[in-house]
Amino acid sequence: MSNVPNDCQGGSYTRRDFIKASAAVGVSGLFGGCTTMGGNPSPADGPADTILLSGKIATQDERRSMTTAVAIRDGRIYATGDDATAIAYRGAATRVVELNGRTVIPGLIDSHAHPIRGGLYYNLELRWDGVPSLADALRMLREQAQRTPPNHWVRVVGGWNEFQFAERRMPTLDELNAAAPDTPVFVLNLYATALLNRAALRASGYTKDTPNPPGSEIQRDKAGNPTGLLIARPNAFILYSTLAKAPKLPFDQQVNSSRQFMRELNRLGVTSVIDAGGGFQNYPEDYAVVQKLADENMLTIRLAYNLMPQKANAEKEDFLRWTATSKYKQGNDYFRHNGAGELLVISAADFEDFLEPRPDMPGSMEEGLAEVVRLLAQNRWPFRLHATYNETIERALNVYEAVNREVPFNGLHWFIDHAETISPKNIDRIGAMGGGIAVQHRMAYQGEYFKNRYGKTDATPPIKRMLAAGVPVGAGTDATRVASYNPFVSLYWLVSGKSVGGMQMYSDANRFDRMEALRLWTVGSSWFSSDEGKKGALVPGQLADLAVLSADFFSIPEEQIKSLQSVLTMVGGKTLHAAGEFAGMAPPPLPVTPEWSPVGAYGGWGAPLMKKSEIPMRTAAAASCGSLYHASGPGFSGCSCAVF
Repeated sequence: MSNVPNDCQGGSYTRRDFIKASAAVGVSGLFGGCTTMGGNPSPADGPADTILLSGKIATQDERRSMTTAVAIRDGRIYATGDDATAIAYRGAATRVVELNGRTVIPGLIDSHAHPIRGGLYYNLELRWDGVPSLADALRMLREQAQRTPPNHWVRVVGGWNEFQFAERRMPTLDELNAAAPDTPVFVLNLYATALLNRAALRASGYTKDTPNPPGSEIQRDKAGNPTGLLIARPNAFILYSTLAKAPKLPFDQQVNSSRQFMRELNRLGVTSVIDAGGGFQNYPEDYAVVQKLADENMLTIRLAYNLMPQKANAEKEDFLRWTATSKYKQGNDYFRHNGAGELLVISAADFEDFLEPRPDMPGSMEEGLAEVVRLLAQNRWPFRLHATYNETIERALNVYEAVNREVPFNGLHWFIDHAETISPKNIDRIGAMGGGIAVQHRMAYQGEYFKNRYGKTDATPPIKRMLAAGVPVGAGTDATRVASYNPFVSLYWLVSGKSVGGMQMYSDANRFDRMEALRLWTVGSSWFSSDEGKKGALVPGQLADLAVLSADFFSIPEEQIKSLQSVLTMVGGKTLHAAGEFAGMAPPPLPVTPEWSPVGAYGGWGAPLMKKSEIPMRTAAAASCGSLYHASGPGFSGCSCAVF
């Protein structure tokens, strides 16, 4: 019994662990020794720093227990139980917070996103995430163009699609040119296309004589002149490289931008993110801002980062250099190294663009991938691989199995990202080698495209089949350039099986009840940074990362899930976002720089769309409530600000 994970001690473990332990001792023996829900210490061991009372707390322990109170000490969960149990840990200096019946969940863990790159540009971006109509989106663009200074661009970069709009269509180039006749505008649509107005074409240097980059198309009119439409066929390089032509923020404003983005994630209940590298994200240059924030204890999310090579055919050289200078897990619980990927070699990058046929990877893929994976396994670096299609996964697993026979992975946390069309056979192959699969809600934004090309969308990806095979599965967003960074849109997708445009993609066979969907975002995702048993559940001994929600995730109508946010977010027991009746606990407001930033005007996901004349009033209201982002509505009488 000594090798069985002990739920009484606050541990967490995978389905594979559970099956193994069940076979050894019987299911009834797994929990037979538990006398308290989370193995609470004695109150005589000392008082709590903070106690949360009278809530509806989803602990995400192995029994999916619900309780009403939690005590926190030294940044970790100290005790859980009913109010009477928790209050026994009260001391003279203990802070007691009345939850008023609100739902509490473990802090959400995004197992795959790009917050380092996203943070550098967040203050420059006009986000259409959650905007309900194209008319509203174009009005925002027109207003932002008027306030954007010369030489800067208006950038709409991901988190939306045309199916979310009431008009059910994309903006036209004529509409962009009318909205911003003089200010460059770049509008990215997934990994498929980008729209540039005439001013952006001039700023980018695209002319009649500009050749098409490999795997891309610059659409032209009958005279051969660029129209402003860039098409990935299917390589996304032209989209990334064009966006890279836009001006960057100076370093101090990149710091502010990154902090604003992390605060926005806190507002949505996110407390941890695994950064999956990304295109045009160079190490160590583009990590300087987040390193500064880590050094100065200003991070408000726990950030584990993967390193991804940038230059084709030189990937092994990058990893040779990095494995010699960087150590796996170097850092601390707020900022640390997490391994390699999401690309290991550029030749294995099957970027999903369901408007185009599936790309075939070149014949050189296997040789280059084998060299890199062998090097990583020898240095005990976990690794992740972007792979959309089963055909790519099949070839990658052939390489992995060969390397594993030569240099055994032996518990190394390696995994596949995305896996929308993976087969049952390849799921089992991943499980046999101890790998995992990180899934994202990209299909919520591309389901309509996928259905038009392939005819059906059910089990894309087949998450329940992955779990049935005992494979660790964690959820994420892949934000910010395709899907939104909002985790509740992902949870809506997992529960409802619908796209953001309302198309029913999945039957009940591949939809989740709310508790299990939440588990993919908490306990499930903790495996992907090797933090299982350390975070993801509100049980004694685990990190005190949690979110108090604006409404009850477990009972509200499905359509309201994607509008949820946090009214109180704690990381390590420290309050990093507070709103409504908790506004008095909020950290000091953080003004947005530069002053013309779209973030200062419109806020984050789900921002109400206001007339330009109302923007200063809104910004002042936000500051008066003690937080740039916050919520209002029923039960938020302590703060009169608008819903963001």
